[in-house]
Amino acid sequence: MQAATALAPLVGPATIGIVLTAAAIDLDRRRIPNWLTFGAWIAALPLMATIHGPAAGSLAWLYGWTVGLVLFLPFYLMRGMAAGDVKLMAAVGAWLGGSMALKIALATCVIGGAWALVQVLATGQGRSTLARVGHMLIAALVPGSRPVQPQAEASAGSLPYGVAIAAGTLTMLFAGT
Repeated sequence: MQAATALAPLVGPATIGIVLTAAAIDLDRRRIPNWLTFGAWIAALPLMATIHGPAAGSLAWLYGWTVGLVLFLPFYLMRGMAAGDVKLMAAVGAWLGGSMALKIALATCVIGGAWALVQVLATGQGRSTLARVGHMLIAALVPGSRPVQPQAEASAGSLPYGVAIAAGTLTMLFAGT
């Protein structure tokens, strides 16, 4: 029990280190490496088992990992997010648990959404982005319709979403929720 008490304070700083490393690499290379995400998953399991006990810790790890993965998986499947971002969110869940992963994912979406909006407006792509979204909504909501491709214009760009995940994680950890 002594080891559990001594190790519990390491969870937050370790998670911060993971997400800041991912953000820095994502900014530089526009990808989050598997060695970081898989390594974070693997490192979290024995720590959770030590802190919570083997059975409860393994379940807490699995639950947090699953919540983190499932929350961002639909965005990956719709090609709106890269796989590294999804795996990073799963790692955050493995370290901090399912309920915190949910809060972090919500904060991340708000931060990432605001960042994307600023980027769209700053690049002058507001009108064409709205047109593309409108065409996608029509295609999704009207049975039998096919998406009409608006004239190709320059993209507003992509976001290194590891930065948004890091910002969401820091926000929730320091908010004390």
